[in-house]
Amino acid sequence: MAMETAGPTVPADAPDPVPPGGADRLVGDLGWLLAQAHFSLGSEIAAAFSGLGVSPRGFRVLEAALSGRWRQSDLGEQLNIDKTTMGVTVDELERSGLAERRPAPDDRRARVIAVTPLGETKVTEGRAIVDRVQTAVLDSLPEPQRTAFLESLASLVRTRLAQPLAGCTPPVRQKEPRAQR
Repeated sequence: MAMETAGPTVPADAPDPVPPGGADRLVGDLGWLLAQAHFSLGSEIAAAFSGLGVSPRGFRVLEAALSGRWRQSDLGEQLNIDKTTMGVTVDELERSGLAERRPAPDDRRARVIAVTPLGETKVTEGRAIVDRVQTAVLDSLPEPQRTAFLESLASLVRTRLAQPLAGCTPPVRQKEPRAQR
């Protein structure tokens, strides 16, 4: 007998994520399915991170920077975080004592992101949270579907969806201008 895993509670009156009349069309739409899954999983992980003292994005930066060899710009490119957002994220990590900018050994103008011991602790705690949430989500699928889903998605990401099309870049995220008073 399989044990049920506790996931987020969904109110009985919560709307169906698939709009009425659009279910057949959307359930076959890979882009919509991936976007919906990304948003829902990201929301669940963000909620689980609420007491950790680091955002999921900050966690990803810390986790990627653990080697201590990554320049801020290289980390941003690797994680698909634009330059401005990456700067703000590293500023937050520095203020929290989780990371430091240090001169790159081969170019003193460039900065390498170094994770502090407190940052390493947060990475360990964050990894446990991510693993717990992902396990709970995947446990909602029967084992054969779970394995096939992960293998298929990994195959797509390693091959056909490994890189965006040439010339296509994600939009730069900018703050909206303040309203004039």
